[in-house]
Amino acid sequence: MAPAARDRNETRVSLPSSGVEPGIHHAEVRAAADVEAPAEVAGVTDALNSWTAGVTLVTVADGRDDVGATVSAFCPVSNDPPLVALSLISGSYLAEVFGRAEEPVTRFAVVLLAAGQRMLSGRFAAAGRPGARLMLGDVPHRRGPASGALIVEGGLAALECSAEQVWPAGDHLLVIARVTDVPYVSDAGEPLIRFRRRYLPDRL
Repeated sequence: MAPAARDRNETRVSLPSSGVEPGIHHAEVRAAADVEAPAEVAGVTDALNSWTAGVTLVTVADGRDDVGATVSAFCPVSNDPPLVALSLISGSYLAEVFGRAEEPVTRFAVVLLAAGQRMLSGRFAAAGRPGARLMLGDVPHRRGPASGALIVEGGLAALECSAEQVWPAGDHLLVIARVTDVPYVSDAGEPLIRFRRRYLPDRL
């Protein structure tokens, strides 16, 4: 069951570092109630939805539970050291397991989905979906040795990562992570792409 979203009237958001692996940084930031709210920017949602992005499947092993979600707000940050960034919707299960104060998840896997994995992406975007293991029952996958997360076969590439910084950012949670392993990179294939809330055709 997905956790309830944080109270929007909360005046301060603090993500303590107790129980977190050495090196991870949980930021303490002021919530919107502490500052004067800016005027709404007309058209900003439509403008940002015009950003074209590849689709990834992010998975974590949370104790005995396997959690996964499609994430298009993913990008490389650095080659040396190898860093990537995720932006997760606040109140989502993934944001909760990364941001919680007690025993947050820090290790996870990212699969860069191929164009032919549109149906798989839809499964992991559906509300009220079951656990990741059930949804991957008919899909070839493996468990990552470094992250313990489920890694789907057939993508363009797969990464195992370790979160190093977690920052509340508006209505999202920003995760900066180090790539610790690359289980596979495909020699061929085209990316699964989202544009204005829909998937682009398999072939552009």
